[in-house]
Amino acid sequence: MGLFINIVQSVTTLAIASFYGSLVLFDMVLGVIRHGPGAFFGYKVRPDRPKCLADPDLGTHGYVRLESSGLRFHYVAAGERDKPLMLCLHGFPECWYSWRHQLKEFRNSYRVVAPDLRGYGETESPQPFGYRGWPNFSLAHLANDVRELIEALGYSSCTLVAHDWGGIIAWRVAIDRPDLVDRLIVMNNPHPGLYMKYMTAHFSQLRRSWYMFLFQLPWLPEIFLKSLDFEYVNAFMSCKRHGAITDEDFEGFKYTFARPGVNMSAAINYYRAGMKMPPRCYKGTKVTCPTLQIWGDQDEFLEVGLTEGTGKFVPDFTLKVVPGASHCVQQDQPTVVNGIIRDWLEE
Repeated sequence: MGLFINIVQSVTTLAIASFYGSLVLFDMVLGVIRHGPGAFFGYKVRPDRPKCLADPDLGTHGYVRLESSGLRFHYVAAGERDKPLMLCLHGFPECWYSWRHQLKEFRNSYRVVAPDLRGYGETESPQPFGYRGWPNFSLAHLANDVRELIEALGYSSCTLVAHDWGGIIAWRVAIDRPDLVDRLIVMNNPHPGLYMKYMTAHFSQLRRSWYMFLFQLPWLPEIFLKSLDFEYVNAFMSCKRHGAITDEDFEGFKYTFARPGVNMSAAINYYRAGMKMPPRCYKGTKVTCPTLQIWGDQDEFLEVGLTEGTGKFVPDFTLKVVPGASHCVQQDQPTVVNGIIRDWLEE
């Protein structure tokens, strides 16, 4: 019976992926006609850090090599080394720079560290590159990266702050390794025990998740995201507040994907591994540390209804909804978000 269900799920996923793939392919054909093939498929290689990523006010750049994977991780750190660790995990399609406002805000109270996740920015990506490398981005690998990163930075635990895909990883770490997480702060990402059940019951959320299905296809998502000099990367990070992410900021995020020799598939392989790996049952599991969930209620990708029922998995749970904020809530409304975090940490 289990095998039959897996086959049905795989066929359904492929069918939905193919449907969205055909829509994207049609959109790309129109783009080629409108802009010409050279302009549509061309993009600027960015070998050097943009000025915004080299801003010394944000912190110092560092590298650590993790033991089990051998990958070299890049991070930016602000605050004294003798302060408690606040580790910030970014989402898709971002990098450490998503936490620029938090690096400045909390450096006086914490050692704030914002890494580039596996395969992002200046953090190395495991071989093989491309679609076939998706098994290297399983949630088990990603959560272990966090464990080893905490240890490599010289700490035994942290306040774990996360957004989007970083939130998926953070939930897993908090569930499986509660000793590593003193407090958990997750932004615009639901508890993993809620997402699939909610999506299957709400067609509106299934439609918002179109890109997750698209990313199951080989090659096409990579071409799509690189087109028009990564224009669609900008689209994934749109904010409601004008100027929340400037053109200079977007250059910083494009650098993540446009460096020479970068594995463009790495970020997409998070989604491939997430859907191809067998689903986990979270019934009976608890997040034992105090947990704050922050949600921008104008999220284009994840409905605020996904927060409902979190309390049954997290006994010490606080939800704060930020009205008018987008999916990138910590960049869209940094002053509001920083205030929520500080007040909660000081309770």
